[in-house]
Amino acid sequence: MKDYLNNDYKFDKLTLIGIVCLIIVISGISGWLYEFIFYFFNSGMTQFYYRGGNFLPWINIYAIGAVAIFLLTYKKRKHPIYIFLISIIASGILEYIGGWYMDHFNDVKCWDYNQEILNFGNINGYVCLRSVLVFGIMSLILMYIIVPFCFYLANKLNKKTFLIISYTLCFIFLADELYNLIFTNLFSLPRASSIYKKLGLKYLYF
Repeated sequence: MKDYLNNDYKFDKLTLIGIVCLIIVISGISGWLYEFIFYFFNSGMTQFYYRGGNFLPWINIYAIGAVAIFLLTYKKRKHPIYIFLISIIASGILEYIGGWYMDHFNDVKCWDYNQEILNFGNINGYVCLRSVLVFGIMSLILMYIIVPFCFYLANKLNKKTFLIISYTLCFIFLADELYNLIFTNLFSLPRASSIYKKLGLKYLYF
């Protein structure tokens, strides 16, 4: 951790991309886990829901937010309060714009804080105080646990091994995302949500 805070690592371009790939995978899975647990409590602890738009347990907006937070705050990594505040602002803007865009242009209400617990500070159902505070805490976990872990792997593993692992994992998750986001519409293929619903899973579309 001291090395991470005090030294600027000089990764080559391919390795840096591999690190970003791992951040995309880990943060997307972490976001899915958070929502899987939250919606269990939101249902009154009576039902687990599969949350997301993919076959795999991964949600894209958390990955997008994590990469943005990494780029915005890495140089200020010695200052957790700064990271927390910037993360709250950035994630709130991203969440509001994302929710508003999907609602108005795709006619999909991916989330609606009017219908959820702990929705104080709710703005049009797209963002609330609880959500941005959670994202702020998750950003601290990102910058002080996940990113150092990715750096550690990049330093310890053989470069070829690291690149194969990071690129392959990211490709699998992004291929799943592209299938459900684009190919299902272009070729009238079944979405993950429709398949899981037929299997009897309680599915909340993202």
